[in-house]
Amino acid sequence: MAIQGMNHFNVLTDKLAATRAFYVGILGFTEGPRPPFDFDGAWLYAGGRPILHISEGKLPAEPAGVLDHLAFSATDLKGTVAKLEAHGIQYTLRRQVGSGTWQIFCHDPCGAKVELDFTPEEPAPAAR
Repeated sequence: MAIQGMNHFNVLTDKLAATRAFYVGILGFTEGPRPPFDFDGAWLYAGGRPILHISEGKLPAEPAGVLDHLAFSATDLKGTVAKLEAHGIQYTLRRQVGSGTWQIFCHDPCGAKVELDFTPEEPAPAAR
C-alpha cells in the first residue's frame, strides 16, 4: 500500500447550519452531492473534490483523538480577512518564517481549529 494523498476530513457538529455557513459562506467551499446517509450533514467541495465532510451528531463530552487543526490552501488574503472581520470571527494572522507563507488561524462554530495558507506573493491585509 502507498498513500496517494489526503481524501477528506470529517467534522462532527451539533450546529449544522452554523458550521455549513462558516465553511461555505465564509471560507468559500461549495456544497455538492452527498450519499443519502441516515444522518444529516454536508459534503463540501474544493477543486471539484469533496474534501470536507460535515456530520451532524452529538458532540462527545470528552473528544477523542489528537488532531490539532485542519489546514487548507487558500487565495485572496485581503478578502478573507475582510470576510472574517465582517462576521466577527476572531483570527490570528502570521507570516511563516522562512517561506513567507501567510497563515490565518481561526475556529469553526464547534471549535475546530482551521488554518488557511496563502502564498507569500499575496499582499498584506490592512493593519488592524
